[in-house]
Amino acid sequence: MPELPADIPKDAVVRMFVTDKTPAGQDAVWTTPDGAIHEFFQFNDRGRGPKIYTTYRVDEHGLIVFEESKGVDYMKTPVTEHFEFANGTATWKNQSEDAKQTGASGKIYVDLNGGPEAGAIQARALIASGAAGKLSVLPSGEATIRKLQSVQVEAAGQKKTVTLYEISGLDFDPSYMWLDEDRQFFANVFGWSGTIRKGFESAIPQLDDSQRQVETAYASELAKRMTHKPAGDIVIRNVALFDSLSGKLVAGQRVTIHGDRIASVAAEDGSATPAGAEAIDGAGKTLLPGLWDMHAHLFREDAFLDIAAGVTTIRDMGNPIDDLAKLRAQIQDGTQIGPRIVMAGFIDGPGPFEGPIKVLAATPEEARARVDRYADLGYVQIKIYSSVKPELVPIIAEEAHKRGLRVSGHVPSGMIAEQFVRDGADEIQHMNFVFLNFMPDVKETRTPARFIEPGKRGGALDLSSAPVNDFVAFLKAHHTVIDPTMAIWEATYVDRPGHPGHMEGGMFDRLPVAEQRGSLAAGEALDASDPAVSKQYLAAYANFERMLKKLYDNGVQVVAGTDNSNGYTLDRELEIYNEAGIPAAEVLRIATIKAATVMHMERDFGSVTAGKFADMVLVNGDPTARISDVRHVDTVIKGGVIYKAAELDRAFGIRPE
Repeated sequence: MPELPADIPKDAVVRMFVTDKTPAGQDAVWTTPDGAIHEFFQFNDRGRGPKIYTTYRVDEHGLIVFEESKGVDYMKTPVTEHFEFANGTATWKNQSEDAKQTGASGKIYVDLNGGPEAGAIQARALIASGAAGKLSVLPSGEATIRKLQSVQVEAAGQKKTVTLYEISGLDFDPSYMWLDEDRQFFANVFGWSGTIRKGFESAIPQLDDSQRQVETAYASELAKRMTHKPAGDIVIRNVALFDSLSGKLVAGQRVTIHGDRIASVAAEDGSATPAGAEAIDGAGKTLLPGLWDMHAHLFREDAFLDIAAGVTTIRDMGNPIDDLAKLRAQIQDGTQIGPRIVMAGFIDGPGPFEGPIKVLAATPEEARARVDRYADLGYVQIKIYSSVKPELVPIIAEEAHKRGLRVSGHVPSGMIAEQFVRDGADEIQHMNFVFLNFMPDVKETRTPARFIEPGKRGGALDLSSAPVNDFVAFLKAHHTVIDPTMAIWEATYVDRPGHPGHMEGGMFDRLPVAEQRGSLAAGEALDASDPAVSKQYLAAYANFERMLKKLYDNGVQVVAGTDNSNGYTLDRELEIYNEAGIPAAEVLRIATIKAATVMHMERDFGSVTAGKFADMVLVNGDPTARISDVRHVDTVIKGGVIYKAAELDRAFGIRPE
């Protein structure tokens, strides 16, 4: 964990940033005699993480009238943000915006670079705004706050009564914040991390449990409204069917679903829909097998958005065991809308760059024990992470294969990809590790060097050279699967502040304001302010695309994963494959039957075939001709249950097409 800088006052209120129960950073807040509120926020996430100083001034209503932030963002890119309100006019400038808005009185400014205190200031202003708890937002939109529940927490002899508030209107779903009796920030918890008043770290599980009850109830209410279970069969009439087994589009088909399985697939004969069956008109639409995202880290919000985008199965590549089990159980019992989950268990080695999921192994005995626990819990794959000792890789692989599990992962620091495969890996995550195979001098890949060095040097790699050809042939001979996560690399190397990110570009205008501004901020991008470095990054990404096509052309199995969830991110992943030169129909096969086959689940999934589970997506248009038509989802069916994409989108603040 990083130390607090020496310039932080001794009387500052300190909150701890915690990742899976491990302290990883701090948030310090203090007020100076002139009334200004100051904040310093930092955390370390495997060498990444922000380090930002912010100053706030508020008016008599608690609204921010001045804010200035300076430091580095999560990817260590320098950021500066300035906001000021005077005489009814708001002006703000940051790495992606230079804006002015008149008539801005009484509005909340939602920043890009401030720390947790900014959210607390906003919450207090909303509470003070009146019974409705509602205020307009800069640059656009409206935020609403709702008081939910209070609990008492105790730690180190201190007791506090803290209250959970829900803020809606800014993002896909509500955000939550715990305030103390004086309405000061106490904690926010989300996923496997959170920020909490120093000394109360042990209270995170209690607050997390209370908050999850609220989130679960919200998800359950949405599921009740948006899950449509037909009383009888479902008949999809006169539809163009994508046959993923052959890669062909078959016109004029009728698909009948009985229960959770496909009962029949036949030519449309024009006969009446049987009594009691629900008919869906497929004219002008294409019916695809449900899509697979083969690299996800699933959270509740993502689960909804996956279904809205036609993603009916995901492979979770690392989540806390208990959290994933709960989410999976809720999806299975219908109280949470979400995809099927194929589980991969995360293993890392202890050390300063250990991953956020603290399943660690430092010895052969620990390595075997971690594998066996995952196998006993029903996991089907092990994901090795960057800090695992190279000498443990063959031990993990041997134990995993003995238990019938696949092995994949980051190539651990101190290895190259060829050695990783020789030692038993069945799959490699992320295209950068393919390129690092040809950069053996890059010894330390636990840090952001694993992004930066392939970015600066990857464009110069000759893909027609003998070493590259030999390595590709080696991958083919070993039946190695590559999970390239191309959309992440596009965001890392190509996105630039001030322009919509490529992931969101296809639907930028439809997104909630916080998502739009986050996209414009290019928060995943490396610092490309130096034109020479920018040119290197662009060249590297172009070579990543060429390598993708080379792998495909040479028969190396590629799977489509996002490492980002959110459904529509997979749409961009598939578009990239097509832009790289892979035919659209083959891209769709990669995201359906080939994914199911890699996971040995093709008997029940991956194609619209009689007898298989009824997982499918009805889209407007023909994605075999225009891969981007996969974005135009009309209806999603998972296990014979119907979901309307437009309903799910509206619930998460996504505007209609």
